[in-house]
Amino acid sequence: MVVKTLKERLAILSDAAKYDASCASSGTVKRNSSASGGLGSTEGSGICHAYAPDGRCISLLKILLTNFCIYDCAYCINRSSSNVARARFTPDEVIWLTLEFYRRNYIEGLFLSSGIIRSSDHTMEEMVRVARELRTTHNFRGYIHLKTIPEASQALIEEAGLYADRLSINIELPTDKGITDYAPQKQPAGIRRSMGALRLKIEDMAEPTLKTKRRRVFAPAGQSTQMIVGADGASDATILGTSARLYGSYHLKRVYYSAFSPIPDASSKLPLVKPPLIREHRLYQADWLYRFYGFDIGEITSARPDGMLDLDLDPKLSWALSHRDRFPVDVNRAEKEMLLRVPGFGTKTVAGILAARRFRRLRLDDLKRLGVSLKKVRPFIVAESWTPMRLADRGDLRGLFAPPPEQLALF
Repeated sequence: MVVKTLKERLAILSDAAKYDASCASSGTVKRNSSASGGLGSTEGSGICHAYAPDGRCISLLKILLTNFCIYDCAYCINRSSSNVARARFTPDEVIWLTLEFYRRNYIEGLFLSSGIIRSSDHTMEEMVRVARELRTTHNFRGYIHLKTIPEASQALIEEAGLYADRLSINIELPTDKGITDYAPQKQPAGIRRSMGALRLKIEDMAEPTLKTKRRRVFAPAGQSTQMIVGADGASDATILGTSARLYGSYHLKRVYYSAFSPIPDASSKLPLVKPPLIREHRLYQADWLYRFYGFDIGEITSARPDGMLDLDLDPKLSWALSHRDRFPVDVNRAEKEMLLRVPGFGTKTVAGILAARRFRRLRLDDLKRLGVSLKKVRPFIVAESWTPMRLADRGDLRGLFAPPPEQLALF
């Protein structure tokens, strides 16, 4: 057996980690080593990248502890039957890499996930050891995100929360049937039970103690989850409906959508299809509308009878074109809720409009100074000295926003 070098294993396990959706360090507590000693901080811009195997300097060391796995999930590149190069780090090696990469100013934190080796508890115990020793032995104060294993014991998951900024438990697929069909070794009820227990623990630790009145630090950036998109036949309406229930039930900070990438070997049970990256992007946009713009899932997915989002247009624009009777909106009179539904208006733009119109009636030039794309908003608004008139009633209004047709390659 050929023993791989540390560099070779880093290339394999950092590349394998690209299928895990990472997250920014927003939402955690501010920590800085300048006053108290130690290494790292969580201040400044958010951490949302990885250290790529091609040597590019990125801000988050994003790796797997190992890509060996006893599970055989059909959609996973690291499933037990997949013919991929395998590698494994020891906890001490992950700790060393994290500290050395930080000292070289390559990273600001660690995103650690893993395949399942021996058992869920054994794997989770090694991941917890990495976080614990970074915090207690090396006084590492940077951001740590652990992808926890729902089948692991609750005691291990709770210990992970004492050292990690954010914990995530993957929901895997949007439906229980999908999980049963493509990941039969995983139990949907067990995943939800672990997510619920983690939510209760986060809430419990956030309550001030009776003696000190201080809140205890436990996964201060909360929990998130990841959902594979495109591996089963779930529609966008089903996916977003599942996300809405997860947000409500477990107070998640974020649901991450990961476009299914086909497995490049003959043993896959799934069809080889082009990764739906644009679909992933549209789902993130729709998720944002649900969380911050007051849209219901049914509204977002109502434009098409099959429950799928329009891949050519962003969800808000698609909704606006399907509800032309709600427009144009008067920017000088409309309520905040309706302004948020105008294509091209973000939450900061709406806040700026509400503040500015207290002192003057707004024109298009005022909106331009707020960073608004006038081409996008003009058909949908009324402003001082501006009425869309014929523009809003054009039959080819969609054509003004849809991307131009592309010439397909013949060879």
